[in-house]
Amino acid sequence: MIGDELIRPHGGVLVNRVADPAARGAALAAAARLPAVRLTVVQHSDALCIATGVFSPLAGFVARADYESILDRLRLADGTVWSIPVTLAVSTDAAKAIRTATAIALEDPAGRIVGTMQVTEQFAYDKRREAAAVYRTTDDAHPGVARLYGQGDVLLAGPVTLLERPGGEPFTAFRRDPIDTRSLFVARGWRRVVGFQTRNPVHRAHEYIQKAALEICDGLLLNPLVGETKSDDISAETRMESYQVLIDNYYPKDRVVLSVFPAAMRYAGPREAIFHAIARKNYGCSHFIVGRDHAGVGNYYGTYDAQTIFDQFAPEELGITPLFFEHTFFCRKCGGMASTKTCPHDGSSRVTLSGTQVRDMLTKGEIPPPEFTRAEVAEVLIQGMRA
Repeated sequence: MIGDELIRPHGGVLVNRVADPAARGAALAAAARLPAVRLTVVQHSDALCIATGVFSPLAGFVARADYESILDRLRLADGTVWSIPVTLAVSTDAAKAIRTATAIALEDPAGRIVGTMQVTEQFAYDKRREAAAVYRTTDDAHPGVARLYGQGDVLLAGPVTLLERPGGEPFTAFRRDPIDTRSLFVARGWRRVVGFQTRNPVHRAHEYIQKAALEICDGLLLNPLVGETKSDDISAETRMESYQVLIDNYYPKDRVVLSVFPAAMRYAGPREAIFHAIARKNYGCSHFIVGRDHAGVGNYYGTYDAQTIFDQFAPEELGITPLFFEHTFFCRKCGGMASTKTCPHDGSSRVTLSGTQVRDMLTKGEIPPPEFTRAEVAEVLIQGMRA
């Protein structure tokens, strides 16, 4: 039973579309007789997130009315805030073989049946329109746009039921559904929980804003994304090791929970910041850190667009409280971490490195300055890049 002191899930109820273990065998046997759709890696992670409540209030892949409303208003058709359409795209030929009001089996990328879906609707859609609305660009150099352009031309909608969880996944000890994180927060007596989204190693700037947030919250959910990312992003395995090293040496262990976020990265900037905040609300977070260029890529979004988008919604509509942080750095004159809000000195006193500079140093086996990253984290990254 989840305590009333925790923030309520988005939409008020935590979705659970995971089959009862007692009925799973019969359901799998029945699913084997259904027409099947092979999911992509991203669709597979989306189905898992829907079924386990990460994407509450979604109970399935979105229908046309919700899809159109999300693109135009950043809301579901019923008015609930939702910023990115979670869709199941298939080829035209596959769609022709599937009738609406028909159950289908959902296969993982390897061909194993992992769930079922009741197809309530199928519809064509305009990929360029979705790209412009969600990603603010139709440029296929954008990884999210490229993925969109490469998927099928018909969308299937309907509720899903998860029959089998992904097998052989890494980070088993750190995989918790929203019902699990919520129970853990209640057990620890946490009521104000701050969530932090990352697909990168945690450097001193991230550490600083996480600890600043901890000053006003009971606990921190360090919730790294381990779904599909760009090919040049640092591997999830290396990142997870770096997080553990950092927590072991520099964080109060009784105030931090490391738990993975199984969703795929969209690189949708401002809209993805809203999307990430809602997911962490479902995990039980009352607060969510939004830094500079959250979920950004290239130069497609303004530095703080992912913060200003929150102004479009009343606080009660989102429920979760965003915490906005400026770009932070170590200032030699201040003698500590600071931001442009708190540091009066010019750039010559600030320790800043570009991503390219850091990557070059790590590739050469060089440890960046301690004001930029912890040596223990750098050692993990160096070993990871050599692997």
